[in-house]
Amino acid sequence: MSKKITRRAFAASSAAAAAVAGLGLKPALAQAYPARPVTVIVPWGAGGGTDATARIVAALLEKDLGQPFNVVNRTGGSGVVGHSAIATAPPDGYTIGMLTVEISMMHWQGLTELGPKSYTPLALMNEDPPGIQVSSTSPYKTVKELADAIKAAPAGKFKASGTGQGGIWHLALVGWMQAMGLAPNHVAWVPSNGAAPAMQDLAAGGLDLTTCSVPEARAIIEAGKARSLAVMAAKRNPAFPDVPTLKEAMDIDYSTGAWRGIAGPKGMPADVASKLTAALKKVYDSKEFKEFMSNRGFGTVWGDATEFAAFMDKGDAQMGVAMKAAGLSKA
Repeated sequence: MSKKITRRAFAASSAAAAAVAGLGLKPALAQAYPARPVTVIVPWGAGGGTDATARIVAALLEKDLGQPFNVVNRTGGSGVVGHSAIATAPPDGYTIGMLTVEISMMHWQGLTELGPKSYTPLALMNEDPPGIQVSSTSPYKTVKELADAIKAAPAGKFKASGTGQGGIWHLALVGWMQAMGLAPNHVAWVPSNGAAPAMQDLAAGGLDLTTCSVPEARAIIEAGKARSLAVMAAKRNPAFPDVPTLKEAMDIDYSTGAWRGIAGPKGMPADVASKLTAALKKVYDSKEFKEFMSNRGFGTVWGDATEFAAFMDKGDAQMGVAMKAAGLSKA
């Protein structure tokens, strides 16, 4: 009798399991995510702002979700290598990564076919708008004074920098020129290896202005060798409350910026993606994350999966317009 009962119980459990499988459901243990360590890919080198932001996010996700979130730097190809590694990983939630503004730029340059729609967006967490900096010895005390001088000068007289040719800060300048009704190249762009050398050159008198973010310019500004006249943003950065927006200073409604967000490969399970977005919101709202970003002057902007997708689409279109205007698009 006991053997018959055992057989019946086994058959019943097998039938139940088959019914669950037939409905496309998974046993409770299989639904527990994450069940093992998660890899977080960063497309840029260790020690930079993107890497530092990814590591604080990963540490706080690990604390909340109970599994290691291991940051791996995959550099090269002007960001193509790392962004490709995120996009081509298995879409199971165990490889995610930090997207940066370059994903809305690289395909316009002909570097890759990847774009914002190549991913499962999870959360937007940071945006740093460009500032307009001049040296402390510059005669221009406001961005309006600088803009009037630029308009009155022949093309190419004023020189600016902040990054390489076609980088985000170059495109910010292009967008500002267009917003003022000027040619995209009215101010000559001097390519540099980043904001730090550009700010040094500005302080030394080799440039008229830079258009890097204010956090990147902070050291030179605090040393008394430069000042920021405005930010290309919808609102002021709380870390730099005295720097007005272009809208406030010139009534120009133009904003852009470098941003960072978390995403996974396209096709991630909806329940896993939702769980990650909810966990990332906890990270964003945490005291640790707020203090970390504030101490570095990084801007914090939240966008859930839907908002992040719309944000990337808008930025992608904006970058395409700017790059085509500057003759930098190969798409």
